[in-house]
Order: sequence, then structure tokens, then C-alpha cells
Amino acid sequence: MTNSTVEILLVEDSEPDILLTQEAFEDASVKNRLHITRDGEEALHFLKKKGKYQAVPRPDVILLDINMPRKNGLEVLQEIKADPELASIPVLMLTTSQAEEDVRSAYARHANGYVVKPVGFENFLDAIRAFERFWLTFVRFPPRL
Repeated sequence: MTNSTVEILLVEDSEPDILLTQEAFEDASVKNRLHITRDGEEALHFLKKKGKYQAVPRPDVILLDINMPRKNGLEVLQEIKADPELASIPVLMLTTSQAEEDVRSAYARHANGYVVKPVGFENFLDAIRAFERFWLTFVRFPPRL
């Protein structure tokens, strides 16, 4: 992936977390483009290219919050992994929830990882940078369809 842009979909309803994530990826050493949806319904419209999202690229990886309005992240994850067109996209849960049931539910729905958002600006940036180092540097994504 070193020569092409990594397409990242962030599904997040917290404006401060969106801004922190944008800032962290702006400094990334790997060329990336961060797309943002603010709830589960909007994320599914993006992924299924509905309405204003008809021309968006297929994401290489999805960062998905659990606690969101309209449709929560676990419901979105279940729909993604049940759809043969979308199931191969890696989905990382990025959430404040430390509940054992949420962790179990995420992995039961085939999440590729579960990251609890660290508290504090620097800790949050460190977590996003660690994601970048691993997922954007070493991981090879499935080809875009």
C-alpha cells in the first residue's frame, strides 16, 4: 500500500474525537484519506454508495464507534460482515466502552480488533499513531472491487 492512498472510514459521533483523529492522520507517514460519517445509518449509506455517497471510494479499513445515534456500531458491524460485498473490509471498533459484553459482541460479529479510546489528548494521538504504524504500514488490504 505504500504507493497508493489508504481510504479510511471513521464512523464517529463525537466531534472532539473526530478532530483528534483527523489531526493524528494528517501527520501520518502513509498517504491516507479520512472519510467521516457521524452515525450508523450514514455509515451504511456511505458503504452502500447511496444518495450523496454514490461516488465515494470503498474504504480499506473502517474505524467504528459503538455508542452512536440511530444505529449503533455493533448493528453496523453485523450488517457489514453479513454483506458479501463489504465483509472483507477490516473493521476496528474504536470506542469508550470497556464493557465485556461489548467486546464479546464485537468479536462475535467478526470485528478485526477492539480498541478502547484512551483518555487524554496525547494518549489518544498515541493510539491513532500505533494504529497507523501497524494497519497502514504493515497490513495488506484486500483489493478494492
